[in-house]
Amino acid sequence: MKKKDFRSTIKSLALLLLGSCICALAVNGILVPKQFLSGGLTGVTLFINRLVPSAPVSGLYFAFNIPLFIFGYRLLGGHFFMLSFAGTAFYTLAIGLIDFRIGVNDMMLSAILAGLINGVGSGMILRSRGSAGGTDILSVLLASRFGIKLGTTLLTFNVIVLTCVVVFFSIDEALFTLVFMFVSSRMVDLVIYGLSQRKAVTIVSERWQEINGAILEEMQRGTTLIAASGGFSQQPVNMIYTVVSRRELHQLKEVVLREDPGAFLVVNETSEVIGHRIGNQPQW
Repeated sequence: MKKKDFRSTIKSLALLLLGSCICALAVNGILVPKQFLSGGLTGVTLFINRLVPSAPVSGLYFAFNIPLFIFGYRLLGGHFFMLSFAGTAFYTLAIGLIDFRIGVNDMMLSAILAGLINGVGSGMILRSRGSAGGTDILSVLLASRFGIKLGTTLLTFNVIVLTCVVVFFSIDEALFTLVFMFVSSRMVDLVIYGLSQRKAVTIVSERWQEINGAILEEMQRGTTLIAASGGFSQQPVNMIYTVVSRRELHQLKEVVLREDPGAFLVVNETSEVIGHRIGNQPQW
């Protein structure tokens, strides 16, 4: 194994371990004591634990993952498979060993706090380029074998969990679980993208050459020139397309308006950017 690959693997394992411990804290510290459920396979194990308290959450989670890994061995990439196997082991051990209760009495505050903690842990696990097993593995398997979208599998599992909560327990508990899921998903986005959110900028100006040169030289950012023409004048012009970080956006505006105060700019949010230097999304 190359030195770079070795360091990358160690970093991924460290993220998996720390993320698993944080998620386990949310499960054992809040979800189990408050009798909330979660999404995905963790939610299924918590549901069974509610019906059969003697059934250990960690044991159930590991048992449910065994067939997924058996059937998915050939379909999953080797690197993703090994990291996911390690992540599943870390998560199972963390749930079994971490036994700490977080003393929040209010149910709504408990759901929000659990979502915050679980979101941080889940985001770290996703940044590892692996997973902690469960519905992540199942989603990949169904997508590879039957072409079912990843989001469809995750949504289906969450709907099933919430339906079971309503049928077997109460609507109030289902709503608290929904709050937990929502906060957790938002925290995952924050951990993965965070303050590194990128902005896609389109610039239309007759002085496109000067602006393009300033962006390349002063900001050291790549650009793409898109051939266009004015709708009224019919004059040909090159639009400039570039992607910058949130911190660089102000500098970009200053550069553009300095070269052409009448330039037309369109700034768009990006959900993720993958690429050299400017990318903000791990490449799974």
